[in-house]
Parts: sequence; structure tokens; C-alpha cells
Amino acid sequence: MDQVAYLGIDTGSISTKGVVIDQGRQILALDYLWTRANPIAAVKELLNSLEDQLDQDITILSVGTTGSARKLIGAMTGAQVVKNEITAHAVGTLSQYPEVRTIVEIGGQDSKIILIEDGIVTDYAMNSLCAAGTGAFLSSQAERLGVDLEDIGILALQAENPVKLAARCTVFAESDLIHKAQSGHKKEDLLAGLCSAVAGNYLNNVGKGKKIDPPVIFQGGVSKNIGVTKALEEALGHPVQVDANSHLMGALGAAILAMNSEKEEDFKFEIGRLDFDTKSKECGGCPNNCELVGFYKNGDLLDLWGNRCPNGTIQR
Repeated sequence: MDQVAYLGIDTGSISTKGVVIDQGRQILALDYLWTRANPIAAVKELLNSLEDQLDQDITILSVGTTGSARKLIGAMTGAQVVKNEITAHAVGTLSQYPEVRTIVEIGGQDSKIILIEDGIVTDYAMNSLCAAGTGAFLSSQAERLGVDLEDIGILALQAENPVKLAARCTVFAESDLIHKAQSGHKKEDLLAGLCSAVAGNYLNNVGKGKKIDPPVIFQGGVSKNIGVTKALEEALGHPVQVDANSHLMGALGAAILAMNSEKEEDFKFEIGRLDFDTKSKECGGCPNNCELVGFYKNGDLLDLWGNRCPNGTIQR
């Protein structure tokens, strides 16, 4: 009898993550790659990678999707579960850290905080004002300083006199960094200041007014930056834990939600080799003139969204 498994996909604006788990929630296959503004192509590449990692006698019973492209990828894969990032990250993290009270997540273009009491989400917030506390900001400044993104944290820990940068706004932080660089500060000191600015922006914006209690689990792509992790620990005054799969927690949560779904249907990796296309047009059914977005598989309409009244659904 084939071994059964469950697939979780987290498609964000910067990166696309996927995991396959067994009934014991153990990860059988995983991957993390760049979305490159093309979530369909990214998921196709992801599915091919996951398939290559699995034995042929494994059957995927259900699929869960999350992330900013969760609806699109849910339609593409025929997902049984399509959930928001807050739910997916909470479920994924709780599966590994049942005692967690605060989830700090910093991704490529957004960040969030999730507060948990006795295994239940009690509060959350997402960034809405500034991108200075995200991976995209770190990436752009690393390029400015001529440093590989993966080396920022390592170099930051070597700083002897970290500079202080404005942490409340991307524009101010960038301007401040340029000014400090032109003043002759060492690269290590600039990077340490950059990591502190990212942590400070997160706490001042996303974490503002929140009671951040330990255990604190740090996840998202930026969690791999040990400089930002250290800056968070110094600001909070207590340890911040980073899991080896911290960048995959949303995908893991989506897979667990799929496993807990009552709906089951064999998933075929051949989906990754089909043609998918998105087309849009104005509805014209009423004065709203909604933009209807149609999603097609091999020319056949899979899903249609964008309408704000029943007139749009007729064209389905």
C-alpha cells in the first residue's frame, strides 16, 4: 500500500516554499525558491523539486495553500484548504513549539506578529506603513554596501562600534545609512546598525503596543540573519529561538491544515507540467465595471474572481 502524505505551499511575493509531510507530521520533502513575480512558474518548479525528492509509492491525499498568492495557487493545485498566513504560521509553529507565546515573522516584503495563549491565537498584527523591517530592505542595502545577503549577519556580529540608524522609515534609514557610510564608518558597523534598524522598525511598527512574552519564535527569511536575531534579543531582553525550518513554517502549517481536512483527493504532480494562464476583462454587467480575473488550465476556466455583485458570477 502506498504511503500517504500531505502537501503545503506558501507562495509569497519574494519566495515560494513547499513541504510534504507524512501522517506523523514529519517532513518528507521541502524546498524554498524565489517567486520572481511569477507564482505559477515558481510553483511548477517547486512541484518538480518536491516530486524528485519523494519515493514513487507516496500518494498526496490533500493540499493546503497560504501566502499572498494562496487563492491562485489553490485553484491551480485544486487545494482542499486555502488559509491566511496568520493561521498557517500559527499552526506550523505550534506543531513544533507547543509552548510558544509570540511568533515574530519577517519575510521579504511583509512582517507579522502573532500572540498565542494556551495554543490559541489571541492577537496579531501585520506591517502596513513601512518596509524598513523586511527582507527586501535588507537586500537592497546589502547590494548598496557590496555585501552578499547571506553574509550580513556574520559581518554584523564582528562590529566594534555599531552605528545608530533611523529605524522608523525606509527612506530615513536609507538616507542615514548613506550618510554614515560617507562619514567613513566601517562596513561591519554599518551592517550592525542596519540589523538593529530592522529589529527596531519591526518592534516600533508591527510590535507596537503588543506584550511580547517568551518563548519567542523568530521565522521568515530574515530569521536566518543572525545579526537581526541578536538585535531582537537585545531589544526584548530575552532569548529568541530560530528553528532550522523557520522559513518553512507557513508551508508546514498549510500541510497540517490539509491533513486535518475532511476532504481528500489524490494529488498528481503532473499539474506542474500543465499550462496555466490568467486573463482579465471588465465585466460590464453593472456600473461598477469590475475587473474579472479568469484563471485557466489548458484553456479551460478553473476559477473567476473580482466581481462585486452577482452579475459577474453569471459569466463563470
